[in-house]
Amino acid sequence: MQSAFDSLAADSLAVADSLALADSLRADSAVVDTSGGIGGLSQDVGVAAEALGSGRFEDAASILAASLKAFAFDNLLPAAITALAFWIALRILLGVLRRALGRSKRIDAGVQQLILRFSRFVIVALAVVAVLDKIGIAVAPFIAGLGIAGIALGFAAQDTVQNLIAGITILLDRPFHVGDNIELHDTFGTVEEITLRTTRIRTLDNQMAILPNANVISDRIINHSMLRALRVLVPFGIAYKESPEAARQVVLALTEGDQRLHPDYAPAVVVTELADSSVNMELRLHLKDSKLEVSLRLEYQEKVFEALKAAGIEIPFPHLQLFVDEAKAFQGSRLLGPGPEADAGG
Repeated sequence: MQSAFDSLAADSLAVADSLALADSLRADSAVVDTSGGIGGLSQDVGVAAEALGSGRFEDAASILAASLKAFAFDNLLPAAITALAFWIALRILLGVLRRALGRSKRIDAGVQQLILRFSRFVIVALAVVAVLDKIGIAVAPFIAGLGIAGIALGFAAQDTVQNLIAGITILLDRPFHVGDNIELHDTFGTVEEITLRTTRIRTLDNQMAILPNANVISDRIINHSMLRALRVLVPFGIAYKESPEAARQVVLALTEGDQRLHPDYAPAVVVTELADSSVNMELRLHLKDSKLEVSLRLEYQEKVFEALKAAGIEIPFPHLQLFVDEAKAFQGSRLLGPGPEADAGG
């Protein structure tokens, strides 16, 4: 045991002697900055290089070994512990935030993602600053340089910055949520994701429309899912000789017992237009679930056609009737029937 203490004491004295020698060589080389950290290590490397150039190989080796050992224990080890502490804090913080945000029904999923990403960015930025400080790197000039670079980047990427600001506005204003059916820029579909730069909409053709947020907030947005009941219109037409009331009874019978319809709004059939070839009517339905909008409208369009056909109510289509008056050039042709010669022969 005594020999082990003697060996440790000898190592300590050797390190002290090497550091003292390094300080002496720094003084000889007119190096005045002895701040330690990565700066002190670089200075010691320079001093060791000078000693090596002077032929003092043992001195150079001892200076370099002592400096590396001091840097490892005084800087690298605290930096590693600091990084580990921030990593643990980040995992705990994100876990707590996810649970808290998951229980909240007032915070949209997009806003939750924004909060999580911002929290992760802040923790990582603080961790980088703390680790760099432990290593001995001056952080203040670096931050100042980032500020200048950020200003230059902001001017160079105005569209991107505009989209980011628009994304934050969408997440805070919440004109729509993930899962809503919206109509935007002549695009109808379901909102799949809201990021800081773009809004992604899955169309009826199962295509993904990716729209810049700056364009999203500057155009009219029709949200089909915001209110508690969505009205669906099913247009159809009947011939002028048919009774609108008879058609109304036939069509309304199709809606009886449909649990997908909102109980607070009764289905209705109204006349919307007296067109050239038909009496245009409309079946108006209110849905409990707006996600059924497209499928239910298509379903009732077919049901209305089959029901009117089964009831003998004519569904007209545009047609043209031609009347020819005093068309002597066509006399005797097949267009106007048998001519006078045919009548005389008969």
